[in-house]
Formats: sequence, C-alpha cells, structure tokens
Amino acid sequence: MKITIIGTGYVGLVTGACLAELGNDVFCLDVDQKKIDLLNNGGIPIHEPGLEEVVARNRAAGRIQFSTDVAASVAHGEVQFIAVGTPPDEDGSADLQYVLAAARNIGKHMTGFKVIVDKSTVPVGTADRVSAALREELAARAGDPAASFSVVSNPEFLKEGAAVEDFMRPDRIVIGHDNSAEGEKAAAKMKKLYAPFNRNHERTFWMDVRSAEFTKYAANAMLATRISFMNEMANLADQVGADIEAVRHGIGSDPRIGHSFLYAGAGYGGSCFPKDVQALERTARQYSQDLLILRAVEAVNDKQKLVLGQKVVQRFGADLSGKHFAVWGLAFKPNTDDMREAPSRVLLRQLLDAGATVAVYDPVAMAEAKRVLALDLTPSELARVRFAASPKDALTDAEALVIVTEWKAFRSPDFDQIKAALKQAVIFDGRNLFEPAVMAEAAFEYHGIGRSILTRT
Repeated sequence: MKITIIGTGYVGLVTGACLAELGNDVFCLDVDQKKIDLLNNGGIPIHEPGLEEVVARNRAAGRIQFSTDVAASVAHGEVQFIAVGTPPDEDGSADLQYVLAAARNIGKHMTGFKVIVDKSTVPVGTADRVSAALREELAARAGDPAASFSVVSNPEFLKEGAAVEDFMRPDRIVIGHDNSAEGEKAAAKMKKLYAPFNRNHERTFWMDVRSAEFTKYAANAMLATRISFMNEMANLADQVGADIEAVRHGIGSDPRIGHSFLYAGAGYGGSCFPKDVQALERTARQYSQDLLILRAVEAVNDKQKLVLGQKVVQRFGADLSGKHFAVWGLAFKPNTDDMREAPSRVLLRQLLDAGATVAVYDPVAMAEAKRVLALDLTPSELARVRFAASPKDALTDAEALVIVTEWKAFRSPDFDQIKAALKQAVIFDGRNLFEPAVMAEAAFEYHGIGRSILTRT
C-alpha cells in the first residue's frame, strides 16, 4: 500500500519505518529541512534501538523516502498518517495546531478518497476538528467533486527504547472509525494495512473514533497511576520500616494486579505520561468534572522527583557548598536520549541550588543533556556541571554516587572501583538497582527508595 506519514519525530519515523519493513511504499513528510536532510543522508534524529537499521534497510530497498514536498506527500498516500507533535499548551491541554495544519494541507491538495489517520496522541473529539478542517479546505477549493475522506483514530502504544519491537509485535491495535460508507471503506483499508500483524491471532480492537481517542489517554493515565501509587507506598515504607521490593512481589503475584509498572523510583518523566495526564485532566474540566485521582497522580509524581535530592540533603546537610556528587543517568528512562520531564533535571536543580558541584554521565543522552541543561541553568550554574566521559570518570572526587536512570550498564558495576573513586562509600539509588544486603556486605552506605529497613551504615 502507498502510505504517507506526516511528521518524522518519534512516532512518525517509527511508524513509517516499520510499515516500510512490511513492504509498504512509504512517503515521510516533515517541514524541517534539516531533519529531512539528515534522514536522506543516512542519519536519524532520535535514539531508538534498532530504528536506524530499519530505516537504512528500507531506504536502500526504495520503500521509504523523506521529503518536505507537501503536495507530493498528499498525492502519494491512500492512507495519510498524521503523526506530528501535540505539545502541552499553557493550560495543560494538547496543542493541536500542528495536527490541524496537517489536515488543512491534505485538504488543499487531495484528490479522490483518502483515509486520514490520527496517529498522534490527541484529545477526545480531535477527529471531529480534523474533519472540519478538511471540509473547509475542500469547500474553499470547490475542486474535485470526487474528493472524499474518512478520519480514523489509530493511537500509538510505543514505549521509548522498545518502539520498533512494540510496533512489529503489538499486544493490541486500536482503530476507531465511524459507521458511514466512507468510514467502512476506511476500515477496510486499515484492516488490509494491519493484516500482517493479525496472522497468528487477532490483535485489532475496533471501536468508534472517540473511544479510540480516549483509550490512549486512559492507558497512559492508568500506568502513571500505578507508578505514583507505588512511589507513595515506598515513601510510607521508609517510615514504617517495610521493604517496598518485598511488597511489590507480594502484591504483584495477585493476577488482578500483576507485576508491571510497580517499581518505586524517582518519578516518571518523558513526553507521554506528564502531558497525557494533564491533557485528560483538562478534558475533564471542559465537562465540569474534576479527576481527583489523576490530580493526585500528578502531584505525587512532582513530589517524588524531589525525593532523591532530599535524601542527599538529609545525609550531607542543607548547605552542599564545597561538596561534589556523581550522577549516573540523565534520560528519563533507559534506551532513549529523551530528557523531557526527566527526574535528573529536578535533582540537578536541587544539588546546584544547595551549592554543590556535579559530574554527570549517561550512556546515550549526553548531547541532549548538554542542550537541555544549557536552557535550564544559568551559565554560572552550568559551569558547576561536568559532563563525564564514562561512569568511572564521573565518580572522581565525589562525596557520593546518585543513580537516576536504570540503564543496564549500571546494574552490575565494579563496586570496589566505585568505593576507591568516591570520597565516601555512599550510594543513593533512585531506581532500587541494588540489594541493600549486598551493599551492606560491600561496606556501602546505601539509600534506596522505600528500603530503609534494610539500609545499614
């Protein structure tokens, strides 16, 4: 099938590359010429394991192309995926200007029948607004009387760091369409497009458009809720003398609960959970409903991002002037360079405000961290941040090690080497990577999240 992807960011590029991998003829459109040049020269603008190889393979096979030519992109695809950004507006709602601009561009150039797919994460009712924008453009043209369309909702459920795997082996495919003749025609095309994923068993869930739009927000809100719940339990466990890891295993064994997303830590970040929780709250307010649980989820997460820094201050004092700390992990999660809403940014602000200097290291996100921190910090503050060349380099002359991101490379370090490099054998573990008993045996002072009962100094 001929497919157009509008937007070559995280969702658009993964979607386009994976659909090309299945043999489709994919045209990827972006208004950013630098990004298109990068893609046409063999690079990719994001870090995502396996993605560069998929893109390169399909470029070589002629199944994927990258361009800024809007008219050509509309002419190319019988199915037009809108996969542009929906950044949060000042009131927390999703900013749909790029989605609607994409719809208007399709309306200006389309002929015949087009399936318009909302792939971006968008609020309930966005398909109606996309349809209205398309109709306005078609009416202004007074052109092709045969031009028609149907807007379909097909939200993405991709995890950063595992997006290619998630797309190629989905646990579910959600498609929302209406029951009009055009809607049924669109559903038939979507069924054909996704047929390769359903050979073993049916993974597609068909529903109305608004339910599909709602499903994505509800899914992310539920996952965020589980994280905040466990973080709140972990903080209480620290006070009452319980081990949150033992609790996690105990409750996760209940099949009604399960083990996923029950890890206590330094809070969630990224482009999805914070934005989607806020957008869902905003939608509720438009209908005079207050989502009390989600408001608490957000508040708990904001508070949780402060916990690591508070533990450092509790141990070393409120004035950290003259003290130096090593920080491992800057990206909001492993296998990505995404620094959006990352807990590390909050921690660094706390340490710098208290007068400390820091050395930071991340296996992938160093370049992005330099860019982001240059925006977060003043020049004098940035001067107190050293970007280390390796985990070992970050440790030099540090009072303690603070772990923020659970990269695999951090899971089995050389503890003798760490102890030799640090001024004091102190580790603050924001992801509970290590067992307190092992740390005690190695003569480390260990501070995890929700594991104070097992911490020995």
